[in-house]
Amino acid sequence: MSKKKIAVIGCGAAGMMAALAAAESSGSVTIFEKNEKPGKKIFITGKGRCNVTNACAVEDFFGYVKRNPRFLYSAVYDFDNTQVMDFFENNGCRLKTERGGRVFPVSDHSSDIINTLYRAVQKAGVNVQLGVEVLSVEALSGNVSAITYSNADEPITREEFDCVIVCTGGVSYPSTGSTGDGYRFARELGHNVIDALPSLVPFEIAEPWVKELQGLSLRNVGLKLFQEKTNKKASPETNDSACNDGKKNAGKKQKPVYDGFGEMLFTHFGVSGPLVLTASCSYDKEKNGRLLLDLKPALSEEQLDKRVLRDFEDGLNKQFKNILGGLFPSKLIPVMIKLSGIDPEKTVNEITREERSAFVKLIKNVPMTITGTRSFNEAIITRGGVSVKEINPSTMESKLVKGLYFAGEVLDLDAETGGFNLQIAWSTGHLAGKSAAEN
Repeated sequence: MSKKKIAVIGCGAAGMMAALAAAESSGSVTIFEKNEKPGKKIFITGKGRCNVTNACAVEDFFGYVKRNPRFLYSAVYDFDNTQVMDFFENNGCRLKTERGGRVFPVSDHSSDIINTLYRAVQKAGVNVQLGVEVLSVEALSGNVSAITYSNADEPITREEFDCVIVCTGGVSYPSTGSTGDGYRFARELGHNVIDALPSLVPFEIAEPWVKELQGLSLRNVGLKLFQEKTNKKASPETNDSACNDGKKNAGKKQKPVYDGFGEMLFTHFGVSGPLVLTASCSYDKEKNGRLLLDLKPALSEEQLDKRVLRDFEDGLNKQFKNILGGLFPSKLIPVMIKLSGIDPEKTVNEITREERSAFVKLIKNVPMTITGTRSFNEAIITRGGVSVKEINPSTMESKLVKGLYFAGEVLDLDAETGGFNLQIAWSTGHLAGKSAAEN
């Protein structure tokens, strides 16, 4: 029996893993990559360190997937996080596990992950064509038949293949080559593509005081995301009265769509950092959104009130502005005074119980109005993509076109931060490559 001739479009995480799995299953594989180097997006993941996967229990993995987790059962159990870690370790790339189960190369260099993968792909006999852009995927009578491609030196070339695996990524970080080519291929072959949105992305915030905190990083804080059940966009608040509205809303028993704990960063446009990026996975741009920041999540409101009262008693004759150093970073103090509405020159012994109580509530519920997210240029991943309803979850093959496979971010699959999105790429790529060669 002759080897199946397989084309893989994209030399990223899903693409290289698909090519490797196909070659190991006796496929004749060619990767087509329009960039001049492999793994361009892998290179920038995890701030250049590459969060390879997450070491959580496999059954817990699906709880971190935001869209279509059940679709991934076959792929993840076929090639899970332990197998991914074993692959890299066995191929000479030592790994380490950090807080939250995040797995990184010991070197902290994403290039080691890329080089390990690329060496394995070449060793398996895969033909890698760099600097070659695939222009179209052809199908004849419901079967994949050929692709057309070009590079800088040659005119458009048409080549026949038995199978094509599309691993082109989404549209986040377009400078890495993720420009939506896979969506176009899918649509041209009759597939439904769910509208792409930026995810794992910073929020833009209306309140002007946020800009005053630019560069301030907060650790061990709580963050809740609330969304109103309306499609009508509220006009964003542009003054500090928004904070008073936020304090009123904070008392309502509305369930947050996200409630997390961790680290965040203030920027010139709003907020970012791991906590914010994870919250963005649950954000619906068609609804009004607001955040409540808990600066002291380890303390209940009652415990915090006692703590603040002790600070007040220790500085009864001091001005309000001079007794907050034990509660907040120095950069945050002027903002918290402004939001509290308490005169900074007021001596502590003049502050009423009502003012203190409102101040404690503010510390536990600092309100921010979301006006939107940043663009795809700053989004770690893409939400949306090729509809998984049209893909066989046991093989990653299209239900519409025989011999056509999809893997990785091009599919309507996305997860929280922590290595889960790369695990999706490894698992779906491996299953697609193996299935293309064996089926």
